[in-house]
Amino acid sequence: MHGRGAPGQRLYPNEVIIRSMASESPPYWILISILFSDVPLTPALAMTLHQAALDLYRSGDGAREVSGDVVSGRVRNLGKSMALGAITGPAFEADLETARGKGRVSFLLTRQGIELLGRERPEPRKRREYLN
Repeated sequence: MHGRGAPGQRLYPNEVIIRSMASESPPYWILISILFSDVPLTPALAMTLHQAALDLYRSGDGAREVSGDVVSGRVRNLGKSMALGAITGPAFEADLETARGKGRVSFLLTRQGIELLGRERPEPRKRREYLN
């Protein structure tokens, strides 16, 4: 099943998803992939984890506190990439306190989600070379 673009143009399923996301926030399942969770994951919680992990990924920091209406805790950058089938990306772990109790979530940011949002990690600053 293919979407429709301009006359004579064929859109493939991924193109339809990407084009529809240009004007709205993408669904969490494109942005993160859950490796393990012992707490129920709502879309709001998944987006909170995604934003914290994306900030850690971009900054290179090791950990960040998260808090919201129904969650508080800490997200840690594991500093390595992982794969779940064909899905790969940087790995994170969160220790959370929710209305339903304490829990842990292990997840990765998907490369597709990072690219989709146009938020690749900035290039590291190059050290200045001095002649003397």
